[in-house]
Amino acid sequence: MKKILLVVLVLSVFPMTGQTDQRMYDIIDAVSSERIENDITKLANFGTRHTLSDTVSQTRGIGAARRWIKSEFEKIAATCNNCLDVIYQKDLVKKGVNPRIVKDVEVVNVLAIQRGSTYPNRFIIMSGDIDSRVSDPTNYTDDSPGANDNASGMAGAIEAARVLSKYTFENSIIYMGLSGEEQGLFGGGGVAAYAKEQGWEIIGIFNNDMIGNITGVDGITSSTDFRIFSEPVPPTETEKERNARRFYGGEVDGISRQLARYVHKTTKTYMPDMNPMMIYRLDRFGRGGHHRPFNDAGFAGIRIMEAHENYTQQHQDIRMEDGIAYGDVLEHVDFDYAAKLTAVNAINMASLAWAPPAPKKVEIGGIVEPSAKFKWSKVAGATGYKIYWRDTTSPTWDNSRYVGDVTDFTLKGIVIDNYFFGVSSVGADGFESQVVFPNAIFR
Repeated sequence: MKKILLVVLVLSVFPMTGQTDQRMYDIIDAVSSERIENDITKLANFGTRHTLSDTVSQTRGIGAARRWIKSEFEKIAATCNNCLDVIYQKDLVKKGVNPRIVKDVEVVNVLAIQRGSTYPNRFIIMSGDIDSRVSDPTNYTDDSPGANDNASGMAGAIEAARVLSKYTFENSIIYMGLSGEEQGLFGGGGVAAYAKEQGWEIIGIFNNDMIGNITGVDGITSSTDFRIFSEPVPPTETEKERNARRFYGGEVDGISRQLARYVHKTTKTYMPDMNPMMIYRLDRFGRGGHHRPFNDAGFAGIRIMEAHENYTQQHQDIRMEDGIAYGDVLEHVDFDYAAKLTAVNAINMASLAWAPPAPKKVEIGGIVEPSAKFKWSKVAGATGYKIYWRDTTSPTWDNSRYVGDVTDFTLKGIVIDNYFFGVSSVGADGFESQVVFPNAIFR
């Protein structure tokens, strides 16, 4: 009996910050590839979901698609005691703002908001795109099923809502369908501006754009590889912050990069069969996605997507040419893979939604000393903190030490010059915030 009491006492003072949580495995198991297949099929069968397409028909066009998405979120809300607040967010985009907007159009997004119990104004967001297109981006009448691009991401957001609505979180989660992506990222821009107006504190956004293809034009087939795109530092950083990086580092340690590292770590912990590939750029070469407007507004945002793309199935008229079947149709989507990437999103959103906020201020010192010193701001809801460090050439946080419920600590015998460092908050159940790179220096 004394040994059991001792173990309980130790765990209450020093939580097992490295342990796994059974709820996370339950979330993974709850994601249904069958439901995702049904949702992708439904979205593809609207014919076209081009942003400028029909909004009146009940069976064809983006209007019918977004009404169906809203109704699905409302069905989910009905099963969880109205835990989701389902709304439209919309903006009028005028003809000629760019060559792809050939008539005035109302860009309408669908948001399902699951409010947190402790931090209702802090949000982790998962988005998919509602709209689709064919070869000509101004062609809004021809069939454009957009099965992978991006019914897969939209179906993933709906399925994540079904699964995570069964739980209560300290932070809020938004499941989101965005429009106007193919015309210039208008939907994401609208929501990012709306978030600013509402004073939302956004923990991060997971933009899911194409999560259903496993065979690429390079001939590689993989149902475990996926990419995480993240920019190195925010475009909103100040000249002072840029100058400081020359002396203290941080060229690859912005808030979006830390979000990418968080997803990498959580995935490797709970889904070790998956291979998350951190890509050190905002998006694919010369291309864009709906996390960018949030990055532009100063929020953390990443793109989660398949690793092996097939360009014959993206932005293509449906046709047979030189023996190649072009078009983004259902037969090219791997629904089990889409379910895996949906689970990746779900466990990372749950982990962040259960975690305390990250420290607002992290200071570092130890210049010309054989140790690294840290100070950080105390976080309400945190029961302790963890210091991370890595080689300056490593893409991931490879070393860590839980230091308890303190606001300063010295890592002895570790030379500050040879590593990069960060600090995260830890909650009572072991869930951590994203890592914060030191944003102040002391001597």
